[in-house]
Amino acid sequence: MSDLNNETTAEETIVEESAKTKKAIDPSLQGFQLFYENNKKAVQYIGGGFLLLVVAIVYYKLYYLPEQEKLASNEMYWAQNYFEKDSFAIALNGGKSVMSPSGQKQMMGFLQIAEEYGSTKQGSLAHYCAGICLLRTGKFNEAIEHLKQFNLDDEIVAPIAVGAIGDCYLELKNNDDAINYYLKAADKSRNSFTAPLYLKKAAFVYELKSQFTQAVEVFERIKKEYNRTDEGKDADKEIARLKALGNL
Repeated sequence: MSDLNNETTAEETIVEESAKTKKAIDPSLQGFQLFYENNKKAVQYIGGGFLLLVVAIVYYKLYYLPEQEKLASNEMYWAQNYFEKDSFAIALNGGKSVMSPSGQKQMMGFLQIAEEYGSTKQGSLAHYCAGICLLRTGKFNEAIEHLKQFNLDDEIVAPIAVGAIGDCYLELKNNDDAINYYLKAADKSRNSFTAPLYLKKAAFVYELKSQFTQAVEVFERIKKEYNRTDEGKDADKEIARLKALGNL
């Protein structure tokens, strides 16, 4: 019985000492200060996690990503060299032995660059180049997959990527999607180089579908918005031809 009383007394003593050592919360505290005092451990834990997240983001953006961008750019040099020579299979798949500053090596193709460096701008560009290679070699569905992964907002390349998807759908006899992507390409960047070109392609597919009214409407848009381009200068002639074909 004496042992039980001693044990109880010891437990009570620990609780009392703990209560004494615990800092009393100032009753005048309000708002965040009061919340912090009541939840100090949780706030410190969350704050530490947030700090680690910030450090990770800074490292990724300032150190890791630029280094990946540099490596991808070096690999793109060789693939683009073969792309410009219309050696699409080599540009796409790589494998050729090339001399780099660090010695002899096997070059990467656009497919491997896009896979390994997909988070970089060069990796996105590799998806575009891979899509064009696949389009040129008749692999239209694969080309569409890669072209849709190109996500840079370049004034010229971005609409060409969208328009190339339209070309793929046209080759696949999917005329509705071809028109949709040609119109998207025209609206992607309303410059006088790509926009009237893709509007003209959309009009061409409307004509294939014998939808002459829609084709005329597209040429009227070209005439109105891009009258100084070659497509704009030919618009009246095309409108007259389409009206005759469609008895409009």
